[in-house]
Amino acid sequence: MIYVQHLLGIGHLMRARLIAEALAGIGFDVHLVSGGMPIGGRLPRSVRTVQLPPIRVTDASFTPLRDAAYTPIDDAYRSARRELLLAAYEAAAPAAVLFETFPFGRRALRFELVPLLERIESARPRPLVVASVREILQRPPKPEREREMLEWAARWFDAILVHGDPRFARFEDTYPLASQLKPPLHYTGFVLAPEAAAAAGDAGTRREVVVSAGGGAVGIDLLAAALAAQRCSRFGHLTWRVLAGPNIAHDGFERLLREAGPNAVVERARVDFPALLRNAFISISQGGYNTVLDVVTSGARPVVVPFTGRGETEQRARAMRLADFGLAIVVDDWSLTPASLAAAVDQAGSRETWGRWDFASDGATESAQFIARRVQ
Repeated sequence: MIYVQHLLGIGHLMRARLIAEALAGIGFDVHLVSGGMPIGGRLPRSVRTVQLPPIRVTDASFTPLRDAAYTPIDDAYRSARRELLLAAYEAAAPAAVLFETFPFGRRALRFELVPLLERIESARPRPLVVASVREILQRPPKPEREREMLEWAARWFDAILVHGDPRFARFEDTYPLASQLKPPLHYTGFVLAPEAAAAAGDAGTRREVVVSAGGGAVGIDLLAAALAAQRCSRFGHLTWRVLAGPNIAHDGFERLLREAGPNAVVERARVDFPALLRNAFISISQGGYNTVLDVVTSGARPVVVPFTGRGETEQRARAMRLADFGLAIVVDDWSLTPASLAAAVDQAGSRETWGRWDFASDGATESAQFIARRVQ
């Protein structure tokens, strides 16, 4: 059983889907329990999907938690979710339970996660309990939260899967108490979608600038800045394809359509995003885990504008690592203007030497193999 909750973006769910498919591919009966908004697209192959009453947020403060209609949830909503989650666990009767992000995030979901972990703890035989986390953590606003994560990991978890390569970033870089963790850490490599490894387009045929912002709830300013930057970029004659994520409201999408110039295309985010990148000259994006992987393996030239609103640190830490390896041009979002973005695009378009992505990227398969070894 895999538990995943996405709130602002959709990367958490996409990563959990890939791990679920990898587990199903080696013979597991996988139950994927999702607590975020349904995002459309294909469901994971050979996986049972359980959709809880969704929870979402409107900004990076992550408060309050809201339902599908953006109404703040109440105790009755929490109770209903908790009971459905416990029922999903009982129906699955799993040999292993994988928690995406928790205990290193999703603290606001304690109302359902702690009861589930207590139920697991009382089970005989007790399932294997595994945490599934990105290579870079969001630093909590209060130091005592890091100690809390340490205690929860020791109390309930058997192993921690870190979806990255320590040559790129080590877990202790963003979690200073890592050496005190009782559950062992296991680096799986990055969780990369199989389609991202497909052949890239010929350099001479790359005639687009692809602009994206993940799920989009906090990305509309970047998309709008890109439309304005096109008018002052040396590469403004190319097609700039602006992809509005599913969390951008209709009014925001209409605003982008109004601001688009004659060489711009504005459309909703597409399931063939990796294929678009493989034929793009330049990519402009935020610094989310999934998007970065799609971009750096595509052959497009990356311009990364990491999201740092409300004290977010994870995306900028990743973006600076990319810059260290010569893999991206970085523009800080607090200094983002159409002019600064156009300058970064021009720099990316004329740069001759780039780094090479050679980090372990078979994280879904390695995660599945790790769990298989532990439950045999």
